[in-house]
Amino acid sequence: MTEVSSLTGRLLVATPALADPNFDRAVVLLLDHDEEGSLGVVLNRPTPVGVADILQPWAELAGEPGVVFQGGPVSLDSALGVAVVPGEAGERDGDPTGADTDGDGPLGWRRVHGAIGLVDLEAPPELLSAELGSLRIFAGYAGWGPGQLEEELAEGAWYVVESEPGDVSSPSPERLWRAVLRRQRNELAMVATYPDDPSLN
Repeated sequence: MTEVSSLTGRLLVATPALADPNFDRAVVLLLDHDEEGSLGVVLNRPTPVGVADILQPWAELAGEPGVVFQGGPVSLDSALGVAVVPGEAGERDGDPTGADTDGDGPLGWRRVHGAIGLVDLEAPPELLSAELGSLRIFAGYAGWGPGQLEEELAEGAWYVVESEPGDVSSPSPERLWRAVLRRQRNELAMVATYPDDPSLN
């Protein structure tokens, strides 16, 4: 089997041709990608459910809008926390004043890519409250088996672009698809103008 070059930390941006309604205009942050498969969360699917309704201790730390996001169609009854820890992006040796034993950020937070990491929602929020720049709670996730995402990429279902820490906590998630495409320095910026209903074009 050919080695999979990891796309962990990158964004998958749904192409207008992607037919799956679960991923219509979705922006997916890949939290894990290797030869065993891929896992990510959809960044632009807010639900009407408030974080306080299901995870009261974390509600204060959740960014605006303070709602749970639908991370994808898999395991909708489970919650994932994704957070940005400012100042961590370039630090590889960790901070001796507040880092955990492996020097990879505060306790209760595991780096995924740069300043973006996963939060242990079982940990006491006060462990992280001083460190977190932003937190988003996701119900469910998007998952792909071995080689499945590579097939979808080959079929042209997704654009792969670099993520920015602000993508996780975008205050206007409904505009994220266009915003991510618009900041690209190539022909993808033009796709941002693609109409919601191409038949009206």
